[in-house]
Amino acid sequence: MGRFRGLPQPPPSTADPEKRPQQLQFSAKDRFRPRILLMAVLVSMGGFIFGYDTGQISGFLEMPDFLQRFHDTTDPETGDPAFTNGRSGTIVGLLSIGTLLGALVAAPVADKFGRKYSICFWNIIFCVGVIVQIATTSTWYQIALGRWVAGLGVGGLSVLTPMYQSETAPRYVRGALVSCYQLFITLGIFTAYCINFGTYNDRSARAWRLPMAIGFIWPVIMGFGMLTLRESPRWAYRKGKVEDARKTIALSYGVAEDHPEVDREISEIKSKLEAERAGGGKHPWYEIFTGPRMAYRTLLGITLQALQQLTGANFFFYYGTTIFGSVGLPNSYVTSIILGAVNFGTTFPGLYIVEKFGRRPSLIFGGLWMFMCFLVFASLGHFALDQETPQNTPGIGYAMIIFACFFIAGFAMTWGPIVWAVVGEIYPSRYRAKCMALATASNWVWNFLISFFTPYITGSIDYRYGYVFAACCFAGAVVVFFFVCESHGRTLEEIDTMYILGVNPMQSKHWQPPEGDELPKLGQHLFDAWSEGYQQEAGGQSARADEAGAYGCACLAGICS
Repeated sequence: MGRFRGLPQPPPSTADPEKRPQQLQFSAKDRFRPRILLMAVLVSMGGFIFGYDTGQISGFLEMPDFLQRFHDTTDPETGDPAFTNGRSGTIVGLLSIGTLLGALVAAPVADKFGRKYSICFWNIIFCVGVIVQIATTSTWYQIALGRWVAGLGVGGLSVLTPMYQSETAPRYVRGALVSCYQLFITLGIFTAYCINFGTYNDRSARAWRLPMAIGFIWPVIMGFGMLTLRESPRWAYRKGKVEDARKTIALSYGVAEDHPEVDREISEIKSKLEAERAGGGKHPWYEIFTGPRMAYRTLLGITLQALQQLTGANFFFYYGTTIFGSVGLPNSYVTSIILGAVNFGTTFPGLYIVEKFGRRPSLIFGGLWMFMCFLVFASLGHFALDQETPQNTPGIGYAMIIFACFFIAGFAMTWGPIVWAVVGEIYPSRYRAKCMALATASNWVWNFLISFFTPYITGSIDYRYGYVFAACCFAGAVVVFFFVCESHGRTLEEIDTMYILGVNPMQSKHWQPPEGDELPKLGQHLFDAWSEGYQQEAGGQSARADEAGAYGCACLAGICS
C-alpha cells in the first residue's frame, strides 16, 4: 500500500475526441423501461423479505396468544404474560445472527455458482426457516431457531440483491436500482405492520401464524422470478461467457449489442480482467486488505454499514410498538403503521435524490438531519415526558412521534438506501463478493447488538439512549465527508480506478476518468510508478520486466499487494 501513496496522476487524455466512446443521452423514458422496472421490482424483493420479517416480529411481541404461548414471566402490575428482556431480545436478535452467517457464506457461493442461482437458493433457505417457526406450538426456542434459519436466507439476499443490481444495472440508474433494495425493505416493514394491525385483535394463534404464513409469498415470487432474468454480466464475463455478458449489458441499456456504450463497458470489464490475470497465479483472500487501496475500501464499507445501523432506525422498527405504547399513545399498532408509512413513502424521494444530488451530499446532509432529530427526541423523552404516567404529558408523546417521523424520513431518503448503493460500487470485481459480505456482516452484527441490548439499555438510561444514536449520525456525516468518493454517473471500473489513484474524496465529483484507449496507458503509468519504487527498494538493481508489468497491470484491476 505504501508504494501508492503520493502516486502521480496519470497524464491527461490525448485520445482523438472523435474516437472516444459516444456517451448516451438518457431520457426519463430510458430510466423507466420495462426491463429496468422488472429488475427494480423482482430483484429488490430480497429487501421486502427482510423488511417484512423485521416488521412482523415487533407486533408479535405484543399479541396475547403469542405472549401466552411463549412468555417466561408475568407483568408485576397486571399479572398478564410477559417477556423478559433476555427472551424478547433472543427472539428478535437471532434473526440477525443468522443474517450475519448468511452474508459471510453468500460470497463464496455466489462466486462459484453465480448471482442468479444463489439468490434462488437463499430464498429456499428462508422458506425453511418460516416452516420451522410456523410449526411450533409452545416451544419458544423453536421460534428463535426458525428466525435464525430464516436469517441465513435474509443475510444471503442482503449481499446478493445489491450486488446483482450493481453489476447488471445501467450506470445512469445504478444508484436508484440498488437503492430500491432499501425501498422494498420499507415496503416490507409497512406491509407487516398493516397485516399485524388486521390480526392483533384475534385471540387465537391465527393472529401471528397468518402474517407468518403470508411471508411465504415473497420468496416464492422472487425465487421463480429470478429464473427469468439473466446472469450478472460481470460474473458471466469472468467465466468466459463473453457473448452472454454483452447481450445482458445491451438488454440493460436497451440498445443493440454493437452499440458504443456496450463496447465501452465490455472494454472496461475486459481491461480489468486482463490486468487481474496478468498478476499471475491465485490470489489469497487477505488481498481484500493488502491490495492497492483495498484496506481503505474494505474498512470503509464495514464502517458505513455499521453506521447505517447505528443511526438508530431499527430502534424504532424492532421496538416501535412497545416504545410508543410506553409514551401513552392509545393504539401503538396504529403508531407503527404511521412510522412504516413515513418510512416507505419518503424512500421514493431517496431514489431521486441519489441520482440528482449524488452520494456524498445526500449522506452528509442526511447524517446531520438525523443527528438533530435524535437530539430532540431523546431530550423530550428524558427531560419532558412523564415516564411514570405518560398520559399526563400527551403533548410530549405526540411531539416525540413527530420527530421520530422526521428522523425516519431523513433516514429513508439518505442513509437507508444510499449506503447500499455506495457499498455495491466501491470494490473491484474480483473482491466484490467478499468485501460486500464483510460489509453486510458488519451491518448484521450491529443489527443484532441493537436488537438484543436495546431493552436493557433503555431500561437503564431510558431515552438518553437516543444521544448515542445522535452521536453516531454525526460521526457518519464526518466519515462520508472525509473518506467517500462521489460515484454518481460512473461505471464500476471507473470507480475502482478512482480509489486506486487515491482521488481526494472532497474533489472526487470533478475527477475526469481516462477515456477508452487511455485505460491501458493508465496501467502503464501505474507500472512506471511502481517500477521506479521497486528498483529503489531493490537497491538500484534492475527488476524483472515481466513481474513489474504484471504488477502494474494488476494495480489497474485492484488486486496487487
